[in-house]
Formats: sequence, structure tokens, C-alpha cells
Amino acid sequence: MLYLAALLTSAACILLIDWRHSVFIFREPLRASVILVIGAVFFLLWDIAGIALGIFFQGTGPYMTGIMLGPELPLEELVFLLFLCHITMVLVLGSQRVLERRAKS
Repeated sequence: MLYLAALLTSAACILLIDWRHSVFIFREPLRASVILVIGAVFFLLWDIAGIALGIFFQGTGPYMTGIMLGPELPLEELVFLLFLCHITMVLVLGSQRVLERRAKS
């Protein structure tokens, strides 16, 4: 449960940054939602392939919720993948904005 709480707290912090600077979700919500879903689905398919090939497996520990979305696929993985896609887009688009402003000055 602690891992999920840490992921959700981190995601909330990135959402606040996104909201404050209108970088991704708060700039174009529909487009951002589509991109997040596509990214998460891509990485979920990657995970499923890795699980099927015996490369990926669920680690055990007291910090997990124990909620499984599929064999060897914990709930925390989906939350992490959404967080990963969101933070990547905030970093890329935020960096692009900073570099464009520097180039203008």
C-alpha cells in the first residue's frame, strides 16, 4: 500500500506542476488523455510480452497492495506507467518551452 501511496503522491505533485504551468494535461486535455492512454497501453503490452516470455515477474513485498490486474501484473504497475508517461511529457514539453524562451531572449 505504501508504494501505491508514494506513486499517487508523486503523480499529484506532477499534476500540480502541470496545472501551474499548463504544460500538458491542462493545456490540451483531450490530446493529453489520448497520448497518456496510448503510452500506457504500449507499455502494458510490453509488460505482458515480458511476462509471457518469463522475463518480468511480480516482486513480493509488504509495500504492495496485492491487487493484481493479471498474472504477475500488480495494480501499481498501471499507476506507475501512467505516471511515467505523464512526467515524461511534462519534462519534454516543459524543457521545450524553456529552450524556446531562452532562444527568444
